[in-house]
Amino acid sequence: MDAFLFALNAVLPIIILFVFGYLLKHFKVFNDIFFSQLNKYVFRIALPVLLFFNIYAINDLSNLNWMIIIYAVAGLFVIFFLALLWVILFVKDSKQKGVILQASFRSNFALIGLPLAQALGSEQAIEMMSILFAIAIPLNNIMAVVSLSLFQKNEFGKVSPKAIFISVLKNPLIIAVFIGIFVVAIRSFIPLNTEDIRVFTIENQLPFLYKSIQWISQTASPLALIALGGQFEISVIKKLKNQIISGTLWRIVIAPGLLLSIAYFMSLRYNQFDNMFPALVALFASPVAVSSVIMASEMDNDEQLAGQLVVWTCIGSVLTIFMIIVVLRSLNVL
Repeated sequence: MDAFLFALNAVLPIIILFVFGYLLKHFKVFNDIFFSQLNKYVFRIALPVLLFFNIYAINDLSNLNWMIIIYAVAGLFVIFFLALLWVILFVKDSKQKGVILQASFRSNFALIGLPLAQALGSEQAIEMMSILFAIAIPLNNIMAVVSLSLFQKNEFGKVSPKAIFISVLKNPLIIAVFIGIFVVAIRSFIPLNTEDIRVFTIENQLPFLYKSIQWISQTASPLALIALGGQFEISVIKKLKNQIISGTLWRIVIAPGLLLSIAYFMSLRYNQFDNMFPALVALFASPVAVSSVIMASEMDNDEQLAGQLVVWTCIGSVLTIFMIIVVLRSLNVL
């Protein structure tokens, strides 16, 4: 019962805000333009500020759990290559192979993962989630380009590797993460116990700025979920039924099931996994990233299938994330 209630309390706030956004749109309280603008605010301002704030709170980069970082990166590659083998063997349409492959590893941990980690975890887990952004976002973009171009006759479709690289560097989330890491790195090299040096910190020297950053960061998760709900549309395309099932299973069942199981057995041996499962659940169990649809369209892949996978992994992940939390709570790792 404890595990059930814990999972319920972790998932319900996310569902409620998501449904709230959907109802605001359904009852025409706000229109598509509002939710589009809200989405821009979340991605360009609120989420970057939240990531910076979380990373800024890290006292010392030397305390980072590198085993978790290495495991997360290795896990993404494992899923990529397993799904690659699957689509080669079982998916016939070349424009659908890359879409399903992309869906297998590219989770929406910016909108869903971070609120989930906040609901589940300790400060340690939230810090780790912020660091994983710096690694997983560019890695996901690079792997997505490979996925969507791998089965196309023209090498990179409509998008060049240079254009993707530049877009990754311009990503507000990436910029915020690296600014945060830069600030923490500088702070880490200052001898805090030296009386001759007065350490500059935003919260001490500029408390008004620190509080403003904190307040803006607190708007990120709730508004992200409301915006996602407001842009959500349910539809069914019968001709894509098998592909939708395939991609959905890879994203919300196979990937989290395999990688979280391995992480659990590793946690029995290595204490580095202590308190890190919220970050891993957020990274591996979140639904497909919304931006995957845009990239599929730009690179001449099946945009319709990509959109369907976003919808159905969002719906399915409500159940799968709940079940994952119940199981992990029962095993005393959450």
